[in-house]
Amino acid sequence: MNTDCSNDKDRLPLNGIPFTDEEPDEEGVSVYEHHRLTADSGQKPMRIDKFLMEHLYNTSRNRLQRAAEQEFILVNGRPVKSSYKVKPLDEIVILLDRPKYENEIIPEDIPLDIVYEDEDLMVVDKPAGLVVHPGCGNYTGTLVNAIAWHLKDNPDYDPNDPTVGLVHRIDKDTSGLLVVAKNADAKTHLGRQFFNKTTQRLYNALVWGSFQDEEGRIEGNIARHPKDRMQMAVFPPDSGIGKHAVTHYRVLENFNYVTLVECRLETGRTHQIRAHMKHIGHPLFNDERYGGNEILRGTQFSKYKQFIQNCFAVCPRQALHARTLGFIHPRSGQEMYFTSELPADMTALLERWRSYTAHRGME
Repeated sequence: MNTDCSNDKDRLPLNGIPFTDEEPDEEGVSVYEHHRLTADSGQKPMRIDKFLMEHLYNTSRNRLQRAAEQEFILVNGRPVKSSYKVKPLDEIVILLDRPKYENEIIPEDIPLDIVYEDEDLMVVDKPAGLVVHPGCGNYTGTLVNAIAWHLKDNPDYDPNDPTVGLVHRIDKDTSGLLVVAKNADAKTHLGRQFFNKTTQRLYNALVWGSFQDEEGRIEGNIARHPKDRMQMAVFPPDSGIGKHAVTHYRVLENFNYVTLVECRLETGRTHQIRAHMKHIGHPLFNDERYGGNEILRGTQFSKYKQFIQNCFAVCPRQALHARTLGFIHPRSGQEMYFTSELPADMTALLERWRSYTAHRGME
């Protein structure tokens, strides 16, 4: 039997319930190949969960069965149930909802702002600057490590089990609310809600420029930028490129040169708000990756330039906050809504713009 473990760039589509990715994304959908095995030509029929137990380390039959339920086990390109009988030369792929890396997730005592918690789930308010999931260059010190520490005494929670844990993700430099599933049933139920677009996700963002209309809808497929792989780009809905994406926005406060908007995600793609806002000419304030860390609106006076630099220093990241999260509780069926107040850096940034606008109005 041949085995091969993929690198971080190998991805396969998931045909069942997708898991949203960080860049995350605002919440893009990706899974990653972790193991690839080919059965020998003389392989006798054997249940796939038993077969994998014999060929993989640090796993359990129960975990493999849950992985099969989540359609994380593919045979010859198709998801199979745990009762599937392995045949000669079957090509078996094991998927996870995170990039492959050498180290297992280790619990770390990192402070968590827990908004809500019960036996099935927890809602966490993530600060800006905290990486959500271990990945290339960030194998420790992440939100997932912090969650593993918080739940280290919970016998049902294994941070290395893809059928529990984060249901969606947000970027490192985006602050705000995330929901974590503490058991497989909760993750399945919540995952379906995200996939079916029945969750409520509202973001607050400060963007460059003023809007003609008080509200609007942005539709455009999102895919990797053809020239800059660190960016996402927007393509026409009928282009056949990328994934369908829709963002609704509403103006909350206008400061002439910048505007505070509320964004409602209809879909959840990698960098969706950041890419969509740049596409319509309103990059997020101080979003370095999408050009928002330049002075895009305003005057050429040195005093104004200094004001902008001071604003960048006050909020040294893209001004984006996942403020509201709503979903149906997987066990009780109750509608749940959570709101996170704007963090200190964005609050200070908005106060500076209010003061600046008021001062200009008196001139």
